[in-house]
Parts: sequence; structure tokens; C-alpha cells
Amino acid sequence: MYDIIIIGGGPAGLTAGLYAGRSKLKTLIIEKAVAGGQISGTAFVENYPGSIPEATGMGLAERVLEQAEEFCEIKYANVKAVELEGKVKKVVTDEGEFEAKVIIISTGASHRKLGAPGEEEFANKGVSYCATCDGPFFTGLDIFVVGGGDSALEEANYLTKFGKSVTIIHRRDEFRASGVVVDKIKSNPKIKLVLDSVVKEIKGNKEAEALLVENVKTGEIKELKSDDNSPIGVFIFVGYIPQTDIFEGKIEMNHGYILTDEDMKTNVEGVFAIGDTRDKKVRQMVTAAGDGCTAAVLANRYLEGAKW
Repeated sequence: MYDIIIIGGGPAGLTAGLYAGRSKLKTLIIEKAVAGGQISGTAFVENYPGSIPEATGMGLAERVLEQAEEFCEIKYANVKAVELEGKVKKVVTDEGEFEAKVIIISTGASHRKLGAPGEEEFANKGVSYCATCDGPFFTGLDIFVVGGGDSALEEANYLTKFGKSVTIIHRRDEFRASGVVVDKIKSNPKIKLVLDSVVKEIKGNKEAEALLVENVKTGEIKELKSDDNSPIGVFIFVGYIPQTDIFEGKIEMNHGYILTDEDMKTNVEGVFAIGDTRDKKVRQMVTAAGDGCTAAVLANRYLEGAKW
């Protein structure tokens, strides 16, 4: 029996584990893939207080993981089901069943897909959702980045290290990214912009070779490809989908995001939700860490007898 089980090992979950473990609570973090969450796939982290210049997302994730491992147990497993009612909660995984008095949900979000023809066909054959992971594979090739937020523009800038050129395709005429990031993009001579446009299809033979793009204002469709018909890289950054399917019907949600109060408490006693999993306005690494700290501190108080 654990005091706390944290489902998900991203920045929010690892921070919660660090604080819970330091409070001498028997804590288990269950992570299905790579601890660190979305930050692991980020090229460089410039907006986290105290991060060193040129700090990589993977490097920062590994450091946070090392800190958490000093104070709590981490198990890699897929969560199949949860039982949240009652004083004792149960988490069923492919590595066994675990019980705890408190559950902290930190399952994060996954990359949203375009849904365009060819996207699935050319996954790992030109189509990618991680610049840090796959950028080097496209050295000397033309790269296309789909999206207009901070992630899309930051990764586009990073990809100029490898690509012959980088073209950003965005469905609006203005970017949603912060001004500093937009300025950096506009001043980079290797970056081209295709605005007011959406990807209709990803084409190729064995690898991605071209994109069919439609202008949303004029309806004009054009093909984007390399001048010499070489394979291309297509990096997609069009948002995220909350990973909360296993909690459906067990906890209050809004469009898949878990509803909490400012204390990270859900409508189910003894269950907290943190990070990108919960319904909130700002989703950044620093806010995820804050969520994790809040949940762990208040979980400790709850276990000491505080009312829900």
C-alpha cells in the first residue's frame, strides 16, 4: 500500500513525486514511456527559470527524474484501469495492481494529428512530431513545419540547424506564438512562411516527397516539394489531446480535460489532477511543476486528516 500513486512522469508528476517523497510519504510514479513527458522532445528550454543557456529538454527532464528518484519509486508500466472510489484506490497496470490512499493524475497530453491522407502512411518515413528526436535525419533536406504556436516556431528554428530550408505552414495569417519567438523566426533567413494554408495531403513513394496545401482564403491548391525531388521532412505541431480516456465516467471533465479547483482537487475525494491533464488556461513546464508541488503538499495535509 502506497500513500500516493502518481500516474504519469512528466514535469508535473515528477515534481509531485519529489515533494511527496521529501515529505516521507511512500510514493510511486507510474510512467508508460519516457519520464519527462513532452519536455523530453523539446530541443532547447529557454523559458524555465534557472535553466542554463542551450539547455536541452531531454537534459532538463533527466535532471528532474534524477531528483525524483532520490525520494520515490518509479515504475514503467501501462495503466489499464483505475478504481478511484473509497478510501483505498487501485491502479491496474500490465505489471500488476497497486493500491494507494491518494491518486495524483498526471497523464499529460499527446500530439494532435492533422488527419490528412498520407500522415499515417509516412509516419517515421518523413513525418515526425519530435524535432529533437528526428531532426538530424533530415540534414541537407527541405523541411516543412505545420503549426503556428510556440512549439511549432521554436522547433522550426531548431530544425534550421539541419535542413537546407525550413518552411512553416500555418492556417492563419498571424502566429499564436509569443512575440520573441515570432521575431526569431522572421529574422532567420533559412525560414520561409506559407500562411493562411492547411495541408490537404502528404504524398510520396517510399518516403514523404511533397505536400498538397490549400489556401483557406482563395481555395488555391499548390504542391510543395524540394527542387530536386528529394525526400522531405514534415514536422507536425498542431496541439495536443489530453490522455484521460481511462478516467472517463469516473471523474468530472471538460472536453477530456479533468476539472479541478485551485488546490488540484477533483470531484472525487483523494484524487488530484495536475499538469496538461487538467482544465486550465496556461500549459507550460513551469505551471506543470507548480501544479505538482501544490498537489503533493495538499495531499500530505489530506493524509494528515485535513478535510477534502
